[in-house]
Amino acid sequence: MNQHLERQPGPHRPALRSHPSKRRGMKIETVQRWVVSVILIHIGGSPTLALAAYSPHLEQIKHSSGVGLWVMSGVVGIATAAGVLLIFQRSLLSPWLVIGTLPMIVSAFYVF
Repeated sequence: MNQHLERQPGPHRPALRSHPSKRRGMKIETVQRWVVSVILIHIGGSPTLALAAYSPHLEQIKHSSGVGLWVMSGVVGIATAAGVLLIFQRSLLSPWLVIGTLPMIVSAFYVF
């Protein structure tokens, strides 16, 4: 009797889940690389942005300290970008390293 109450997928109603053999999955290594790279971008990007944002304010008080924070923001940004490249097994000599220096480049306008 319960068989009549259950709704069976038919030609007019597709099944909610596809069969595992029909799904095109992603390798677990690829998913792990993406997860680790997102974590690294967050952990490395937050200090980079904080250092780049604070360096113009400190530069007004003491120029050498502001420039020091500005340089550290570039170093941390480049290290973060290089880490992501290494996770994906790419060459370190890549134009993607420029992304690591973007906070440093933007704050340079205010530091100098």
